[in-house]
Amino acid sequence: MTQAPARPKAVRRQHDREIVALAVPAFGALVAEPLFVMADSAIIGHLGTAQLAGLGVASALLMTAVSVFVFLAYATTAAVARRVGAGDLQAAIRQGMDGIWLALLLGLTVVAVVLPTAPFLVELFGASDTAAPYATTYLRISALGIPAMLVVLAATGVLRGLQDTRTPLYVAVAGFIANAALNAGLVYGAGLGIAGSAWGTVIAQCGMAAIYLMVVVRGAREHGASLRPDAVGIRASAQAGVPLLVRTLSLRAILMIATAVAARLGDADIAAHQIILSLWSLLAFALDAIAIAGQAIIGRYLGAGDAEGARAACRRMVEWGVAAGVVLGLLVVMSRPLFLPLFTSDSVVKDAALPALLVVALSQPICGVVFVLDGVLMGAGDGPYLAWAMVLTLAVFTPVSLLVLVVGGGLTAIWAAMTLMMTVRMLTLWLRSRSGRWIVTGATR
Repeated sequence: MTQAPARPKAVRRQHDREIVALAVPAFGALVAEPLFVMADSAIIGHLGTAQLAGLGVASALLMTAVSVFVFLAYATTAAVARRVGAGDLQAAIRQGMDGIWLALLLGLTVVAVVLPTAPFLVELFGASDTAAPYATTYLRISALGIPAMLVVLAATGVLRGLQDTRTPLYVAVAGFIANAALNAGLVYGAGLGIAGSAWGTVIAQCGMAAIYLMVVVRGAREHGASLRPDAVGIRASAQAGVPLLVRTLSLRAILMIATAVAARLGDADIAAHQIILSLWSLLAFALDAIAIAGQAIIGRYLGAGDAEGARAACRRMVEWGVAAGVVLGLLVVMSRPLFLPLFTSDSVVKDAALPALLVVALSQPICGVVFVLDGVLMGAGDGPYLAWAMVLTLAVFTPVSLLVLVVGGGLTAIWAAMTLMMTVRMLTLWLRSRSGRWIVTGATR
């Protein structure tokens, strides 16, 4: 007697449970990350304006250096999830170890570059004469934690691929608490100033990396996976990450161009732009949590050879993305009177930000689809297409955003261009998802 196929409602409920189980902890872990910088800023801010300015420059450089390598998490999640779906946990953890070894090698390389060039990088970023020494000190010390930061990225990808987003949440929360305590103790208790803040962050990041490694090593021993570096596996991880690196660099270029255009509109517009960008980033964390769930779920389905399951999961996650976008958009509209006074009392800045915030609110359903489909294609290992699509998006966005300086429209026009950028991304990702070419089943793509 054959088993009756699962009813559509039952399948949707199953997908909903999986999405919630993975996305909610992932959101918590994502939100915990920027809290590191916020804690540092709150503590250093009481030392003086020059120290806080130095922290701002150094943190921007540090976060740029680390965010470029976010593919370590994305590519590892997809590769590990495929092997989990195929039922080969030993190969899944071995794949994860390759990603961790690659992270360590990249981290050591970045440290070797940043340490001698820190003063030049700080000057290039436009730090003032009074802030530059503090920025250089913070950057040089905190750079020592970059290998740990990249190991955390790769190990997070391993656990996500193993369908575990709770452990990263616990580690992120513990890391934030440790970072805040260490910063306060070293900055004020030990009297180390901004250097104490940097050392506190390094120690917290190393502690997080150590916990992740303990978890992964324990899993490797349970399933008989080798912990030794494998040149072939590390090279394969690097090759899988190159298209995602291109995608990330293209996206960061878009954000930099938008900021550069806003800066040329005047102080009020750039101030309003920074406020809106901070909100946009926070909204992105919520949507990215669903995308992370998509990476893990899609990779597992494809690894198990269940193409129809992957399609159904994709459809359901798109519905989640649209719904989340609508809710977030409504929250932005309703919270505008409360949100802006938190950042500024300048009526000119508020006037510049209000219409742009409406554009951001209206674009959230589009953003929801983009983030979800981005996660689906990452989970499928469709990196080359993602790279091509983002380069195309950059090519469309650049001339349109520069036209704002000629045609006018102010900050609202810039965020209209950002919405156009997300629309182009949505179209390219939707066309790919409709084609079915991303569906390649098996333990490897």
